Amino acid sequence: MSRPHALITGGSSGIGQATAIRFAGQGFNVTIVARDPIKLAAAKTAIEQSHPQVQVLSLTADVAQRSEIEAAVQQSIEQFGAPTVLVTCAGIAHPGYFRALPIEVFEQTMAVNYFGSLYCIRAALPAMEAQRQGHIVLVSSGAGLIGIYGYTPYSPSKFALRGLAEALRGELKVWGIGVSVIYPPDTDTPQLAAENLTKPPETKQITATAQTWTADAVAQQIVQGVARKAFVIAPGSEMVVLARLHSLIAPILNWYFDRLVQQTRRSQSADRNL
Repeated sequence: MSRPHALITGGSSGIGQATAIRFAGQGFNVTIVARDPIKLAAAKTAIEQSHPQVQVLSLTADVAQRSEIEAAVQQSIEQFGAPTVLVTCAGIAHPGYFRALPIEVFEQTMAVNYFGSLYCIRAALPAMEAQRQGHIVLVSSGAGLIGIYGYTPYSPSKFALRGLAEALRGELKVWGIGVSVIYPPDTDTPQLAAENLTKPPETKQITATAQTWTADAVAQQIVQGVARKAFVIAPGSEMVVLARLHSLIAPILNWYFDRLVQQTRRSQSADRNL
């Protein structure tokens, strides 16, 4: 009997790699897709060492390039069959002030975060529909539930994933394919470290009190969410409240964020005047 198959983009580090390890622990053969062949090789070795009983396929592709991700998905299906679980985890974030960021940052963020997920789903879906089963997980963000100061390239791309998941859910249900959208909080990953290099001070103040999760803890939530066929996966109490009540509590959050921004700007102005 063939093993189930987990196909994960962004699988060379962070949440993607942790999710691959978690599914390998459940007996899944795993395909990981990412851009950096060196990081991919290291991730493949880590998964194989953790769970030597499963097979791991690593494929180099840029999810923002449709031809590359289509070829990678097809190779994955040829190796292991239709994905039992598809996790679109590849993503980028480059915080900054809206007027200061080059327009190319906005274009690239949408290309990777939204279209990279869309291309992967479209490429894998025919094989999944033929099996009339499977599960797709789109990795959004807390910033996909409410816009965050300094995240004007990132928040819209994650809002778009939320909309795609909500629209796909009913359409794919009739084919026996489940859909989940996960809203991870700040997670200790290389991406978060990169974000912190360009975060405006106001953004750092807004996110300072948020609990930072480990990549493995988020990955555990993904695996458990798929097992219970949950549409919304919201790790932690903060994300649960935000996922359920974001529209209702947005005015309160905006008031709070505005106060933090004002305090930060006053503090910066005072420091400059010293």
